[in-house]
Amino acid sequence: MTLCYLGLGANLQKPLQQIQNAVKALQASPAIQVLRSSSLYASKPMGPQDQPDYVNAVVLIETNLQPLELLNLTQSIETLAGRERKQHWGPRTLDVDILLIDQLQLSLPQLTVPHPGLHEREFVLYPLAEIAPDLMLPDGTPVAQACQRVALNGLQKIAPATDY
Repeated sequence: MTLCYLGLGANLQKPLQQIQNAVKALQASPAIQVLRSSSLYASKPMGPQDQPDYVNAVVLIETNLQPLELLNLTQSIETLAGRERKQHWGPRTLDVDILLIDQLQLSLPQLTVPHPGLHEREFVLYPLAEIAPDLMLPDGTPVAQACQRVALNGLQKIAPATDY
């Protein structure tokens, strides 16, 4: 079994509910056990600013899926949520990113692990630090130290993990 961290984000069609539904979809998969979920956070959008704020969370899962199998599963959850890939960094009903898979470093055309934006995105780092404060990133940086390098940029906790 492998430990993986997934980043969840949504800003369309009841984003809070989209995140809740994504966690339920992960829990429903026989190949996944959700071990921990962060609080829900509101964040400013990356890229175009003429879109609603996002709701974000990070979940820790345990799985026996291979990386590309996990990618296929996360993309199917996005599709079921009505995800359409129209605009890079545009609004979306659901985004499920594979952030980390144990200490694996992987670079494939369809998947890069650790997630390439991991070190610069407050809406990923702070929820990640909440559920894994002692985590060492694959480059040897403690997640708490990575948080110190990234401004909050308006990131706000909006609901505790127990609410979803």
